[in-house]
Amino acid sequence: MAPRGLSLEEKRTKLLEIFHDTKDFYQLKELEKLGPKLKGIVSQTVKEVLQSLVDDGLVQGDKIGASNFFWSFPSQRGTIVQNRLDSVKETRAGHEAQLAELKTAIEHERTLRPLSDSRAAALEQLTSMKKQLAVLQEEIDAYGACDPVKVEEKRRAVTLAHEAAVRWTDNYSILLSHFTRQTGMDAQDIRRYLEIGDDYEDIF
Repeated sequence: MAPRGLSLEEKRTKLLEIFHDTKDFYQLKELEKLGPKLKGIVSQTVKEVLQSLVDDGLVQGDKIGASNFFWSFPSQRGTIVQNRLDSVKETRAGHEAQLAELKTAIEHERTLRPLSDSRAAALEQLTSMKKQLAVLQEEIDAYGACDPVKVEEKRRAVTLAHEAAVRWTDNYSILLSHFTRQTGMDAQDIRRYLEIGDDYEDIF
């Protein structure tokens, strides 16, 4: 009876063993038959496991004619691991070089700007002023609606709204006048029909 409950990593290892033990080329449908038979890998999971190995570069694949073939040799794994190790070492060396450059640049700046008494006092004053600015900002935030900037924004919004209301009132007056001339109806009758009060035009 084939074993059950294999983890993904166990399936990957066992599927790789099929390639390494036989040193042969396979199609997916062949691996789906060999997986359960030789290694206890459920047939339905072979495709997913194979793809993960291809993604990691542990299995190679290519299309020959109308079919896809897959292969992997024991030497490939060692080569891949070594390449990854070399890449990590190269990245580390680059970071170390950048760090050394930064340290050199910092030391150079320190020599150009020695910490004199006047500079120390200026830095202390700058820190104090930043704290004062933060306190003032908190006070401004506490005023909320009384913030001068917000007050100005509201004033401008009110002005725009008033101008728009005046334009609509003018339009209404023009239309009402035109309609009464065309139909001969009394303006008061039209106002009552539209439920418009007499104070509609009282906008200042």
